Amino acid sequence: MFERFRTDERAIEGLPVRLVVALVVGVASLSVMLNMLSGLAAIGVTELDTQPVPEVTDPGNTTLAVRVVDPDGGGVANATVVARGETVSLESPAVARTNASGYARLQVAPRLGPNQPDGELGFEVKPPAGSQYVDRRGNTRVLVVRG
Repeated sequence: MFERFRTDERAIEGLPVRLVVALVVGVASLSVMLNMLSGLAAIGVTELDTQPVPEVTDPGNTTLAVRVVDPDGGGVANATVVARGETVSLESPAVARTNASGYARLQVAPRLGPNQPDGELGFEVKPPAGSQYVDRRGNTRVLVVRG
């Protein structure tokens, strides 16, 4: 009776292979389930963008009209827009709140460095409190060009 077990080599080789297969299938299933769960959280939020006017300006004092829009192009009211120097200098960030149409007016005075022909002015958006909006991606920037 024990002779049959001593000569059977499947128990030693077959068991680890079955465990490895079960582990791989389990990890793959868990990965798919976690991906589905993390995707559900993204369904409830909407990414915002900015539409500045003008899109190209000279260094010095200027007024920008910045519209905060959702993916469908609709204006977002009560969002806070912050203008910051990306590759241009600003004395301080300019901050404004959007009106009912999604527009904010910002007074900025971008400065270029010596021998710098152009630079960019960037925007951050703080969505209205309690909304489904987020601002995680980069927004449209204003190009500042020495005239």
